[in-house]
Amino acid sequence: MSPSGASANNPSNVIRKPMPVPGPLLPRERSGERWLAAVIAVLCFLASLAAIGALAADRAAHGWARELRGEATVQVRPRVDETGPTAAGRAAEALSGVKGVEEAYALDRKASERLLAPWVGEAVLPDLPLPYLVVVRLSADAPASAPTLSRALAEAGLDATVDDHSLWRGEVERAAGIVTALAIAAFVLIAGAMAAVIAYATRSGMEAQAEIIETLSLNGASDRHVAGLYQGRFGKLALVSGVGGSLVAGLAMAVMRLVGGTAGVTPALPVRFLDLVAIVVCPLLAALTAVVAARLTALAKLSGRG
Repeated sequence: MSPSGASANNPSNVIRKPMPVPGPLLPRERSGERWLAAVIAVLCFLASLAAIGALAADRAAHGWARELRGEATVQVRPRVDETGPTAAGRAAEALSGVKGVEEAYALDRKASERLLAPWVGEAVLPDLPLPYLVVVRLSADAPASAPTLSRALAEAGLDATVDDHSLWRGEVERAAGIVTALAIAAFVLIAGAMAAVIAYATRSGMEAQAEIIETLSLNGASDRHVAGLYQGRFGKLALVSGVGGSLVAGLAMAVMRLVGGTAGVTPALPVRFLDLVAIVVCPLLAALTAVVAARLTALAKLSGRG
C-alpha cells in the first residue's frame, strides 16, 4: 500500500474545518442603536445626579431640623437696677438646672456681633443696640419644652422670651418633604422617558426587520421567543449605556465631594461618598425598563401582525 493511501485511510490525519459560530438571529441596526445608547446614557446621568442630589438635600434639611430641635434661644430684658450681661447670666444659671437642658450660656457682645456681621456689616455694629441672648442646648432624648423654659425664667424673676425655633423647624421639615417628592417625580419622569424611547426604538427595529421576523415565525419561532430576542438586546444595551452614564455622574460628584472638603460642595448640599451607591440603581432600572418596554412592545406588535 502506498504512503498516500495509508494517509488517506488514517482518520487522525484528516484536517477538520472548524464549525461556524452562529451569529445573532436579529441583525443589528448600528446607527440607530448608537443614538439609543446615547439617549439612555444621558438619562441615567441625569437620574444619578438627581438621586445623589436628593440624598444630599434631604440630609441637609433633616440635619438643620435636628439642630433646630436641639437648641433654643432666650432673649433677656434686664431690669432697671441691673445690667444686660448680669440678667443674661442669671437666665443661663436658671435654665441650666432645668430637666431636659444640657447646657445654657449667655452670649457676649462679641459673639452677637459675629452672628450679625454677615447680615448688617461690621461698620455699623458698634452703634447697634444688641439684644442679650442665652443659648440653650437641649437634651436629644427628652428636650425641655418652651413652656418649661419660660416657667423657669419666670420663677427666677426674669423678663425673657423663649424661641424654640419651632416655626423655622416646620419650614425646614416641609422643605425636606418637598425635596423627597421632587426626587421621586424626577425618577418617574426619567423612567417614563426611557420607556418611551426604548418602546419607539423597538417598534422601529421590528418594522425594519419584518421579513426576518416572518422567517423566524415560519421556522417555528413563537411570538414570545421573538419578543425575548428583542428584550435581551435592548436590556443589554440599556444596562451598558446606563453604567456609562452613571459612572460619569459618579465621577463628577466624587470630584465635587473632594473639592468641597468635609462639608461637601457646600453646607447646603453635603454630599457623602456613600451616596455614590445610588448610581448602581440607575443602570439596573434602565435595564429593567428596557426589558419590560421591549417585551410589551414586541408582543403587541407581533399579536397585531396578522
